[in-house]
Parts: sequence; C-alpha cells; structure tokens
Amino acid sequence: MVREVRFLPPAEKFIRKIKDKALKQKIKEAIDAIREDYTVGEAKKGDLNGIYCYDVYYNRTNYEIAYIVERAGDEIIVVIMAGTRENFYEQLKKYIR
Repeated sequence: MVREVRFLPPAEKFIRKIKDKALKQKIKEAIDAIREDYTVGEAKKGDLNGIYCYDVYYNRTNYEIAYIVERAGDEIIVVIMAGTRENFYEQLKKYIR
C-alpha cells in the first residue's frame, strides 16, 4: 500500500542538506520502505509513544528517521525528523514539545 508522505521542516532541512548521493539514495529507499509498510520502523514507548523510528546505516554512521502515521481517511506518513543517531532523541523530544 502506497501512502502519502509529508515532511516537517527539520526532516526536510536535513534531507535537503545531504551532499552524498549514495546517502541520499539510502534515505530515499528507507522512506519508500516506510511508505510501503510503516511498521518496518520501531514503535517507541514512553514519552515518544506513537512515534516510529527507522535506522539507516551508511558509511559506519547510524542515521534515524522519526515518523508518525496519521489516520485521517487515507493513512499519511509524516516524517518528523531525520539525522544522525547522536543526540537524535533529545532533539526529537525538544521538537515535539
């Protein structure tokens, strides 16, 4: 099932700034996988309840994509944030407050 994907400003900014074509392709493939089946990401618990995170490993660096699924008629994937794993969850928590 192909769903619509929307990007919030932090995710859009991170993806736009990627210069490495191979990394950009890996992120695009990850978003396509999420679009097909949003359960591929890990559902978070606690203060990040309702948010899914998907890992992308590239060039010995772990990148995260955080997203939610809105269920208004058709399901819409909303990518909240993307970035390297370092300080990712702290930044995510700050952004969603």
